[in-house]
Amino acid sequence: MKFTWEHRWPRRRLGKSELVVPPIALGGAGIGGVHGAVSDDEAISCVHFALENGLNFFDTDASYGESERRLGLALQGVPRDSYILSTKCGTHPERRGDYSRDGVMWNVENSLRMLKTDYIDLLLVHDPKEMAPVMANEGAFAALRQLKADGVIGAIGLGQRNHEFHAQAIEAGAVDVILTYKDYNPIRTTAADFLLDLAARHDVGVMNGSPFAMGLLTGKDPQALPPKFKDNGEERELHSAQRLYEWCRENRISEPAVVLQFCLRQPGIQATVLGVKTREELARDLESALEPLPDHLWDDLGSLHLTEGQAQPE
Repeated sequence: MKFTWEHRWPRRRLGKSELVVPPIALGGAGIGGVHGAVSDDEAISCVHFALENGLNFFDTDASYGESERRLGLALQGVPRDSYILSTKCGTHPERRGDYSRDGVMWNVENSLRMLKTDYIDLLLVHDPKEMAPVMANEGAFAALRQLKADGVIGAIGLGQRNHEFHAQAIEAGAVDVILTYKDYNPIRTTAADFLLDLAARHDVGVMNGSPFAMGLLTGKDPQALPPKFKDNGEERELHSAQRLYEWCRENRISEPAVVLQFCLRQPGIQATVLGVKTREELARDLESALEPLPDHLWDDLGSLHLTEGQAQPE
Protein backbone atom coordinates (compact mmCIF):
# COMPACT_ATOMS: atom_id res chain seq x y z
CA MET A 1 0.00 0.00 0.00
CA LYS A 2 1.30 3.43 -0.94
CA PHE A 3 -0.22 6.78 -0.06
CA THR A 4 -0.05 9.97 -2.10
CA TRP A 5 -0.52 12.83 0.33
CA GLU A 6 1.55 15.82 -0.87
CA HIS A 7 -1.24 17.22 -3.04
CA ARG A 8 -3.39 17.45 0.09
CA TRP A 9 -0.79 18.21 2.75
CA PRO A 10 2.35 19.71 1.15
CA ARG A 11 5.75 19.72 2.81
CA ARG A 12 6.54 22.68 5.02
CA ARG A 13 9.66 24.61 6.00
CA LEU A 14 10.40 24.05 9.68
CA GLY A 15 11.10 27.65 10.64
CA LYS A 16 14.60 29.06 10.47
CA SER A 17 16.01 25.53 10.55
CA GLU A 18 15.44 25.51 6.77
CA LEU A 19 14.47 21.83 7.05
CA VAL A 20 11.64 21.02 4.66
CA VAL A 21 9.57 18.33 6.32
CA PRO A 22 6.47 16.27 5.67
CA PRO A 23 3.49 17.43 7.74
CA ILE A 24 3.53 14.09 9.58
CA ALA A 25 6.60 12.90 11.46
CA LEU A 26 7.13 9.41 12.81
CA GLY A 27 7.69 9.74 16.54
CA GLY A 28 9.93 7.21 18.24
CA ALA A 29 7.93 6.38 21.36
CA GLY A 30 5.78 3.71 19.73
CA ILE A 31 8.56 1.86 17.93
CA GLY A 32 10.63 2.10 21.10
CA GLY A 33 8.06 0.15 23.11
CA VAL A 34 6.73 3.00 25.25
CA HIS A 35 3.11 2.26 24.22
CA GLY A 36 3.37 -1.51 24.42
CA ALA A 37 5.62 -4.34 23.33
CA VAL A 38 6.93 -4.22 19.77
CA SER A 39 9.70 -6.27 18.19
CA ASP A 40 12.75 -5.02 16.32
CA ASP A 41 11.30 -6.39 13.09
CA GLU A 42 7.97 -4.62 13.61
CA ALA A 43 9.68 -1.33 14.42
CA ILE A 44 12.03 -1.56 11.43
CA SER A 45 9.10 -2.42 9.15
CA CYS A 46 7.24 0.67 10.41
CA VAL A 47 10.21 2.93 9.64
CA HIS A 48 10.60 1.42 6.17
CA PHE A 49 6.88 1.87 5.51
CA ALA A 50 7.18 5.53 6.47
CA LEU A 51 10.06 5.99 4.04
CA GLU A 52 8.19 4.18 1.27
CA ASN A 53 5.38 6.70 1.71
CA GLY A 54 7.56 9.79 1.73
CA LEU A 55 7.44 10.31 5.50
CA ASN A 56 11.14 10.85 6.02
CA PHE A 57 11.06 12.87 9.27
CA PHE A 58 11.81 10.88 12.44
CA ASP A 59 11.70 12.23 16.00
CA THR A 60 13.05 10.15 18.86
CA ASP A 61 14.69 10.34 22.30
CA ALA A 62 16.93 8.15 24.44
CA SER A 63 14.14 7.82 27.00
CA TYR A 64 11.86 6.13 24.45
CA GLY A 65 12.99 2.62 25.24
CA GLU A 66 14.62 0.95 22.22
CA SER A 67 13.72 3.77 19.84
CA GLU A 68 17.15 5.20 18.99
CA ARG A 69 18.70 1.76 18.55
CA ARG A 70 15.86 0.58 16.34
CA LEU A 71 15.93 3.71 14.21
CA GLY A 72 19.66 3.18 13.76
CA LEU A 73 19.02 -0.37 12.57
CA ALA A 74 16.17 0.62 10.27
CA LEU A 75 18.09 3.46 8.62
CA GLN A 76 21.30 1.53 7.97
CA GLY A 77 22.01 1.67 4.26
CA VAL A 78 19.48 4.44 3.63
CA PRO A 79 21.18 7.51 2.08
CA ARG A 80 21.71 9.93 4.96
CA ASP A 81 20.58 12.96 2.97
CA SER A 82 17.23 11.31 2.21
CA TYR A 83 15.80 11.57 5.72
CA ILE A 84 15.57 14.08 8.58
CA LEU A 85 16.48 12.93 12.06
CA SER A 86 15.49 14.61 15.31
CA THR A 87 16.41 13.48 18.81
CA LYS A 88 16.64 15.05 22.25
CA CYS A 89 18.90 15.62 25.24
CA GLY A 90 18.34 15.87 28.97
CA THR A 91 16.19 12.79 29.48
CA HIS A 92 18.56 9.87 28.98
CA PRO A 93 17.79 7.38 31.77
CA GLU A 94 21.43 7.41 32.93
CA ARG A 95 21.68 11.22 33.10
CA ARG A 96 18.09 12.36 33.34
CA GLY A 97 17.77 16.04 34.15
CA ASP A 98 21.38 16.83 33.25
CA TYR A 99 21.26 20.00 31.13
CA SER A 100 24.90 20.92 31.64
CA ARG A 101 27.32 21.24 28.75
CA ASP A 102 29.02 17.97 29.70
CA GLY A 103 25.69 16.21 30.06
CA VAL A 104 24.52 17.35 26.64
CA MET A 105 27.79 16.38 24.97
CA TRP A 106 27.59 12.92 26.55
CA ASN A 107 23.94 12.60 25.52
CA VAL A 108 24.61 13.59 21.90
CA GLU A 109 27.61 11.27 21.59
CA ASN A 110 25.45 8.41 22.84
CA SER A 111 22.65 9.27 20.39
CA LEU A 112 25.04 9.43 17.45
CA ARG A 113 26.29 5.96 18.34
CA MET A 114 22.83 4.46 18.78
CA LEU A 115 21.46 6.08 15.62
CA LYS A 116 24.53 5.05 13.62
CA THR A 117 25.02 8.51 12.14
CA ASP A 118 27.62 11.26 12.28
CA TYR A 119 25.16 14.15 12.47
CA ILE A 120 21.65 14.92 13.69
CA ASP A 121 19.40 17.32 11.80
CA LEU A 122 17.55 18.62 14.87
CA LEU A 123 18.49 18.33 18.55
CA LEU A 124 15.85 19.34 21.09
CA VAL A 125 16.39 20.04 24.78
CA HIS A 126 13.75 17.84 26.36
CA ASP A 127 11.45 18.50 29.33
CA PRO A 128 13.54 20.77 31.59
CA LYS A 129 11.86 21.64 34.89
CA GLU A 130 13.49 25.06 34.85
CA MET A 131 15.26 27.08 32.19
CA ALA A 132 18.19 28.46 34.17
CA PRO A 133 20.52 25.45 33.62
CA VAL A 134 19.46 25.26 29.97
CA MET A 135 20.20 28.95 29.31
CA ALA A 136 23.39 29.09 31.44
CA ASN A 137 26.78 29.92 29.93
CA GLU A 138 27.80 26.26 30.28
CA GLY A 139 24.29 24.94 29.76
CA ALA A 140 22.45 22.95 27.14
CA PHE A 141 21.86 25.70 24.58
CA ALA A 142 25.51 26.77 24.71
CA ALA A 143 26.57 23.18 24.06
CA LEU A 144 24.14 22.87 21.17
CA ARG A 145 25.38 26.11 19.62
CA GLN A 146 28.88 24.67 19.63
CA LEU A 147 27.68 21.41 18.13
CA LYS A 148 25.78 23.33 15.45
CA ALA A 149 28.87 25.38 14.60
CA ASP A 150 30.85 22.14 14.35
CA GLY A 151 28.30 20.58 11.99
CA VAL A 152 27.31 17.81 14.42
CA ILE A 153 23.72 19.07 14.55
CA GLY A 154 21.80 21.13 12.06
CA ALA A 155 19.23 22.92 14.25
CA ILE A 156 18.45 23.58 17.91
CA GLY A 157 15.09 23.04 19.55
CA LEU A 158 13.14 22.83 22.78
CA GLY A 159 10.65 20.02 23.35
CA GLN A 160 8.34 20.27 26.36
CA ARG A 161 4.94 21.53 27.47
CA ASN A 162 5.54 24.72 29.45
CA HIS A 163 4.63 27.55 27.09
CA GLU A 164 6.44 30.18 29.16
CA PHE A 165 9.66 28.18 28.76
CA HIS A 166 9.07 28.05 25.01
CA ALA A 167 8.47 31.80 24.94
CA GLN A 168 11.66 32.46 26.89
CA ALA A 169 13.72 30.37 24.46
CA ILE A 170 12.07 31.92 21.39
CA GLU A 171 12.47 35.51 22.57
CA ALA A 172 16.11 34.86 23.48
CA GLY A 173 16.76 33.65 19.93
CA ALA A 174 17.97 30.33 21.34
CA VAL A 175 15.93 27.93 19.21
CA ASP A 176 15.13 27.17 15.60
CA VAL A 177 12.27 24.80 16.45
CA ILE A 178 9.93 24.01 19.34
CA LEU A 179 7.95 20.87 20.06
CA THR A 180 4.79 21.29 22.09
CA TYR A 181 2.64 18.30 22.97
CA LYS A 182 -0.94 17.52 23.95
CA ASP A 183 -1.80 21.21 23.53
CA TYR A 184 -3.19 21.31 20.02
CA ASN A 185 -6.08 18.99 19.16
CA PRO A 186 -9.88 19.33 18.93
CA ILE A 187 -10.35 19.43 22.72
CA ARG A 188 -7.32 21.56 23.65
CA THR A 189 -5.85 24.40 21.62
CA THR A 190 -3.82 26.26 24.23
CA ALA A 191 -0.76 26.20 21.97
CA ALA A 192 -2.62 28.58 19.66
CA ASP A 193 -3.44 31.11 22.40
CA PHE A 194 -0.12 32.91 21.88
CA LEU A 195 2.64 30.37 21.30
CA LEU A 196 2.02 29.68 17.60
CA ASP A 197 1.90 33.38 16.77
CA LEU A 198 5.06 34.04 18.77
CA ALA A 199 6.86 31.24 16.96
CA ALA A 200 5.71 32.52 13.57
CA ARG A 201 6.89 36.07 14.32
CA HIS A 202 10.37 34.73 15.13
CA ASP A 203 10.37 32.19 12.26
CA VAL A 204 10.63 29.32 14.72
CA GLY A 205 9.29 25.99 13.50
CA VAL A 206 6.60 24.17 15.47
CA MET A 207 6.16 20.42 15.96
CA ASN A 208 2.92 19.18 17.49
CA GLY A 209 3.18 16.09 19.66
CA SER A 210 0.42 13.78 20.91
CA PRO A 211 -2.37 14.92 18.57
CA PHE A 212 -4.58 12.12 19.92
CA ALA A 213 -4.17 13.41 23.50
CA MET A 214 -2.16 10.43 24.76
CA GLY A 215 -4.72 7.97 23.40
CA LEU A 216 -7.87 9.79 24.51
CA LEU A 217 -9.06 10.72 21.00
CA THR A 218 -8.47 7.57 18.96
CA GLY A 219 -12.12 6.75 18.23
CA LYS A 220 -12.71 4.59 21.29
CA ASP A 221 -15.27 5.41 23.96
CA PRO A 222 -13.34 7.48 26.56
CA GLN A 223 -15.51 6.03 29.32
CA ALA A 224 -14.33 2.54 28.42
CA LEU A 225 -10.62 3.38 28.27
CA PRO A 226 -8.26 2.06 30.98
CA PRO A 227 -7.40 4.57 33.72
CA LYS A 228 -3.92 5.26 32.28
CA PHE A 229 -5.51 7.11 29.37
CA LYS A 230 -7.55 9.33 31.66
CA ASP A 231 -5.45 9.93 34.76
CA ASN A 232 -3.54 12.84 33.19
CA GLY A 233 -6.61 14.50 31.71
CA GLU A 234 -8.48 17.44 33.18
CA GLU A 235 -12.17 16.98 33.92
CA ARG A 236 -13.05 19.42 31.13
CA GLU A 237 -10.91 17.50 28.64
CA LEU A 238 -12.47 14.19 29.57
CA HIS A 239 -15.94 15.69 29.14
CA SER A 240 -14.96 17.20 25.77
CA ALA A 241 -13.41 13.91 24.64
CA GLN A 242 -16.69 12.14 25.40
CA ARG A 243 -18.69 14.76 23.49
CA LEU A 244 -16.37 14.50 20.48
CA TYR A 245 -16.59 10.71 20.49
CA GLU A 246 -20.40 10.78 20.62
CA TRP A 247 -20.65 13.51 17.96
CA CYS A 248 -18.46 11.54 15.56
CA ARG A 249 -20.55 8.41 16.11
CA GLU A 250 -23.82 10.29 15.63
CA ASN A 251 -22.56 11.78 12.37
CA ARG A 252 -20.80 8.59 11.23
CA ILE A 253 -17.49 10.41 10.93
CA SER A 254 -14.10 8.92 11.74
CA GLU A 255 -12.83 10.52 14.93
CA PRO A 256 -9.15 9.86 14.05
CA ALA A 257 -9.70 11.62 10.70
CA VAL A 258 -11.24 14.63 12.44
CA VAL A 259 -8.46 14.81 15.03
CA LEU A 260 -5.56 14.42 12.64
CA GLN A 261 -6.92 16.75 9.97
CA PHE A 262 -7.77 19.35 12.62
CA CYS A 263 -4.05 19.44 13.45
CA LEU A 264 -2.86 19.33 9.84
CA ARG A 265 -5.08 22.30 8.93
CA GLN A 266 -3.28 24.57 11.41
CA PRO A 267 -0.87 26.78 9.39
CA GLY A 268 1.20 27.56 12.49
CA ILE A 269 2.23 23.92 12.86
CA GLN A 270 4.71 22.44 10.42
CA ALA A 271 4.80 18.81 11.59
CA THR A 272 2.48 16.66 13.66
CA VAL A 273 4.26 13.78 15.41
CA LEU A 274 2.65 10.33 15.51
CA GLY A 275 3.93 7.78 18.02
CA VAL A 276 2.69 4.65 16.25
CA LYS A 277 4.15 1.19 16.85
CA THR A 278 3.60 -0.66 13.58
CA ARG A 279 3.20 -0.12 9.86
CA GLU A 280 -0.49 -1.05 10.21
CA GLU A 281 -1.05 1.75 12.72
CA LEU A 282 0.79 4.21 10.50
CA ALA A 283 -1.27 3.12 7.48
CA ARG A 284 -4.48 3.75 9.44
CA ASP A 285 -3.30 7.23 10.38
CA LEU A 286 -2.39 8.04 6.79
CA GLU A 287 -5.85 6.88 5.72
CA SER A 288 -7.29 9.23 8.35
CA ALA A 289 -5.20 12.13 7.06
CA LEU A 290 -6.58 11.61 3.55
CA GLU A 291 -10.17 10.65 4.32
CA PRO A 292 -12.62 13.08 2.66
CA LEU A 293 -14.50 15.18 5.20
CA PRO A 294 -17.34 17.61 4.42
CA ASP A 295 -16.39 21.29 4.33
CA HIS A 296 -19.07 22.20 6.86
CA LEU A 297 -17.61 19.82 9.41
CA TRP A 298 -15.21 22.38 10.86
CA ASP A 299 -17.96 24.93 11.53
CA ASP A 300 -20.09 22.18 13.03
CA LEU A 301 -17.18 21.07 15.19
CA GLY A 302 -16.61 24.64 16.37
CA SER A 303 -20.23 24.91 17.46
CA LEU A 304 -19.60 22.16 20.02
CA HIS A 305 -17.25 24.50 21.95
CA LEU A 306 -15.06 21.61 22.98
CA THR A 307 -12.18 23.92 23.88
CA GLU A 308 -14.28 26.46 25.78
CA GLY A 309 -13.13 29.54 23.94
CA GLN A 310 -9.61 28.40 23.12
CA ALA A 311 -8.24 29.32 19.71
CA GLN A 312 -9.45 27.39 16.65
CA PRO A 313 -7.64 26.76 13.36
CA GLU A 314 -8.34 29.15 10.51
